[in-house]
This record gives sequence, C-alpha cells and structure tokens, in this order.
Amino acid sequence: MVDVLGHLGMALLWLAPVWHFINHRRTAALVAGGGFWFGMLPDIDLQLSALEGIHHHGVFHTVLAVAVFAAVLGPLVGLVFKSIGTRTDPTWFYDKARERAVAIGVITVFVTGISHLFADILSAPDVSTRIEPLWPVVEGPVVMMDVLWYQSWWATWGLFVLGVTANGLAWYLTDGRDESTAGTAAE
Repeated sequence: MVDVLGHLGMALLWLAPVWHFINHRRTAALVAGGGFWFGMLPDIDLQLSALEGIHHHGVFHTVLAVAVFAAVLGPLVGLVFKSIGTRTDPTWFYDKARERAVAIGVITVFVTGISHLFADILSAPDVSTRIEPLWPVVEGPVVMMDVLWYQSWWATWGLFVLGVTANGLAWYLTDGRDESTAGTAAE
C-alpha cells in the first residue's frame, strides 16, 4: 500500500484519459483537478475502524463500496462541477459537459476509487491485510501482486510524479481545444 500521495498520484494517472474523452481543455482540467481527491475515499475505513466490524482493507476496499460511493457522491460532484460552469466562468465547464454533469461526477468518483483499490493490490501486505476487492461475489484476495512495499517512498512519490506528469503532458497536448468550443460554452 502506498502512502497518501501515491494514491492521489494513481488517481491522477487513472484520470489522465479524461483529456482524450472530454473535448474541452478547461473542463478536463476541472475534472482531473477536482476529482483526484476522491482517490482516498476507500481509506475512510481508517477513521471508522473504531466501529465494530470495520477494519482497514475491509468492506470499504471493495468494488461494491466504490460503486455505492460513486452512486451517492458522484451526482453531487457532478452538480458541483456544473455549478462551477454556471455560477462562475462558463468556459470552465462547457455546455455539453453540463448536460452530462451527473454522469461525469459518477465516473470520476468510481474511477478514482478503483484506482485506490488497484494501488493497494500492488502492495505487499507486510503491515496490513490483503484487500478482497470482489467481495461479496468472491471471498478472499483475487490477485496477489507484491510489487510495492508498504509505504515505499519511491513508489509513493513515483506514482504522484507520474500522475502529475501525465496530466501536465495531456494539458500541453490539448492546447487550443478551448478556443473551438469557448463560444458555445458562453452561450
């Protein structure tokens, strides 16, 4: 399991394709910049572990929990993105994205949550228990990849730098996309 920066970096890495699928540079930046924070959502079990039956890498580290988080929080995230585009500068969240704001929010929360599970699957369980990502369908770990050591500083910083670099490169490569749709976004 990587540290916090590693999980945020993995979320940024998994959100990098947003630059390809959203044909508007500022909207993609808003989704990546506002969404990568949800890469830490499965670790809410660290705060709730004082409750009976909740432990780190338990039920909150499953695809089911991530899907529930996405279904509950995703629409709210989408509405926040939409309000940024309507109450502030409309060029930040263009009109086609506003029509699909709820779906964008759900996908953002889901993708970043799954990225957290993937980062934990890559980690050795030296200190913590293995995650069971497909519970309740499959009992026990699905894949055992001991690629990263628990709280490895090089993996943590490497993932973060890779995620920031991927998004920075995508920002650079999509130069000029806003100009083609800025007129329709302001209408």
